[in-house]
Amino acid sequence: MDKTDPVVAVETAMIAIRRRQTRRALAVQSGGPDPVQDVLDAIEAAAPGSIGVNGVAAALGVDQPRASKLAAAAVSAGLVRREADQQDGRRTNLVLTAEGRQQLDWVHGYRQERFADAMAGWTDAERETFADLLTRFVSGFDRL
Repeated sequence: MDKTDPVVAVETAMIAIRRRQTRRALAVQSGGPDPVQDVLDAIEAAAPGSIGVNGVAAALGVDQPRASKLAAAAVSAGLVRREADQQDGRRTNLVLTAEGRQQLDWVHGYRQERFADAMAGWTDAERETFADLLTRFVSGFDRL
């Protein structure tokens, strides 16, 4: 393994990110891991489309019963409400409430503060280059 190879360096960095994500480091720092937050993230990612429990299951990589429990917890917490699908009356969509939107906005702000802290000392040009390259890198996975 050639540590100077950029692909090796990217793989090493991605492994470190994955490990932090697995430990849910940002979630722990922000007050504790909350699986309901994953539901909110999935609903937001589906926008402007709609998403139901099966979509949440697919987005989170969990089975339908687990997704159903997470969705129910989000509903109980007042962060999500269930709405009948206007195109298919047999389906129920999950929709953010005002409180759910506030929660997402707060979490985005918290994450962005941590990312800004990690880039402290970087020039504006370095931040822009990193954002561009990271976005292009992630988009490349869509073509695989």
